[in-house]
Amino acid sequence: MKHKFLTLTLCVTASFSLTACLSGGVSNNGWGVNANTGNILGADFLNVLGSIGGSASALSQGDISAGLREALTIGTGVVANQLGQTNGFNLDPNIRIPLPSSLARVDDVLQKVGMNSLTANLENRLNSAAELATPMAKDLFISAISQMTITDAKNILTGPNNAATEYLRRTMGTQLGTQMQPVIAQTLASAGAVQAYDQVTNQYNAVPFMSALGIPDAKTALNDYVTEKALDGIFYYVAQEEAAIRTNPAKRTTELLQKVFANR
Repeated sequence: MKHKFLTLTLCVTASFSLTACLSGGVSNNGWGVNANTGNILGADFLNVLGSIGGSASALSQGDISAGLREALTIGTGVVANQLGQTNGFNLDPNIRIPLPSSLARVDDVLQKVGMNSLTANLENRLNSAAELATPMAKDLFISAISQMTITDAKNILTGPNNAATEYLRRTMGTQLGTQMQPVIAQTLASAGAVQAYDQVTNQYNAVPFMSALGIPDAKTALNDYVTEKALDGIFYYVAQEEAAIRTNPAKRTTELLQKVFANR
């Protein structure tokens, strides 16, 4: 114990990082993980640091796993609530769903004749459908988070700032899309998007010489399109929440999050 205290004292007085202070010269990647073996550092070293007034404390694998689950549950809940409210997509320039590219010509023609309010209305309703479908993502996120293993947690903790987001998209993105599709199909209808689409195409065909050029049938693809864009928006903000929790102490709103990420 005397030797460890002396080693630690020398490290602190020399203003070395934790990387240089590991017992036996083993390198540390900054997250309390042995970079050579991938194992969590022994509690002995971290307890020594804590015993002399340092902020670090021993992190068990259970702490890390539970901390990440808590961080992701909080972060994904914030995202689902934010995007699932009225104008959650519609008024957000980062994730607002534009018209499908197949309707670009239609929008251009209607704009020239002063009727692009119809395409603007359709675009609003596509975003409304995404907003109505997003809240169901919360339960699926919780299910995916609960299945995270210790190995998953260690890889996420030592990974880049979007490692957890990529894990979630890889493990449950397809399932989320599949479960959102029927909801989006229903909400496209209830939000008036289908009727708005018909109004757009009917008005386009009424413009002289336009009906002869034809118009692509984008209506059947609207469901897939909105689902894909909704997923992009959801995971965009999950990544933002993850990065904030990793880098901003103010976002660590529970004792467990503070403990895990302060020792990162």
